[in-house]
Amino acid sequence: MLARKVPAYLLIVSFLLPTVILSSIIYLNNQKKEEEVFYVDNSCGLNVKRLSGYKFIRPLLYAEPTCESSNLGQFKDRIEKVINDNKNAGNINTASVYIWEFISAQWVSINEEEKYSPGSLMKIPELITFYKMNEIQPGILNKEITYSHVLQSNKTPTFLSKHIKLGEKYTIKQLLEYMIVYSDNDATMLLNQNIDKDLFSRVFSEVGLKTPDFSSNEYPISANEFSVFMKELFNASYLNRQDSEACLELLNKSDFKEGLIAGLPDNCSVSHKFGEGGYTTAPNFSESAIVYCGRKPYLITVMTKGNDMKKLPLVIKDISKVVFDIMNTNA
Repeated sequence: MLARKVPAYLLIVSFLLPTVILSSIIYLNNQKKEEEVFYVDNSCGLNVKRLSGYKFIRPLLYAEPTCESSNLGQFKDRIEKVINDNKNAGNINTASVYIWEFISAQWVSINEEEKYSPGSLMKIPELITFYKMNEIQPGILNKEITYSHVLQSNKTPTFLSKHIKLGEKYTIKQLLEYMIVYSDNDATMLLNQNIDKDLFSRVFSEVGLKTPDFSSNEYPISANEFSVFMKELFNASYLNRQDSEACLELLNKSDFKEGLIAGLPDNCSVSHKFGEGGYTTAPNFSESAIVYCGRKPYLITVMTKGNDMKKLPLVIKDISKVVFDIMNTNA
């Protein structure tokens, strides 16, 4: 009996089919592992914040559990040990930590009632304000401003970087880069002269925070409260997606490497800002960051008080390292 010839394409399909099926199964399993699951604790309510001022809509800023995650809470003693060890060594007087894990919506905080002088962290809501101004009046970021004379400041920062030059012209967008990437106070003071102060106030009031006094150097705020601004940017819930992305990209270029960044693996992608405060009291040093390396993106805000400004970033470095380990062993 003659053997029937099988078309070559059928032989190829029959050979490849098991491989395709197996690959599909592996792909689907991996997809399931990467699925973003909202952590829900039935005993915990939701804190929901919406924007008002519209006729028909109430845009959602955030909706998050009101209680801490027991999953992360079990690691609080490790973070508190770092804080207490540094207290005993005289490196800090007090510290607060807030952690928010974006994918499963879990959070934990330490010493959440303590208020701090945020210093240059206030440059983040200022950044948000200018991008909101640009949404309302497109093109304003391209407006040119001349740095014509020295602007007086009663602040003497410890950590100095790059500055704008006297007599030069800069667009608002360039000044924002100097303000965020290099934490340049000269650029900030120039921007302060061109900001919409009412809109700046709304950036705070619309998320339920006290309206700041624009003429004051102090604005007491907790780590939990300040973290709202970073959440807004990650969620693109206050600015549009393009502008939120632009702001976080700018924060990703920050050249300060002595605090949170120093406690993370090399080449870790981080959008962050630091702030020196307490000019009229005792040194305050804070840093807030969205960490993109590791298994899941997370937000960490650390605020500290002490007697020596130069020691405070080293404490934040130690806390950052412990938190990164926790987030990646508990993910």
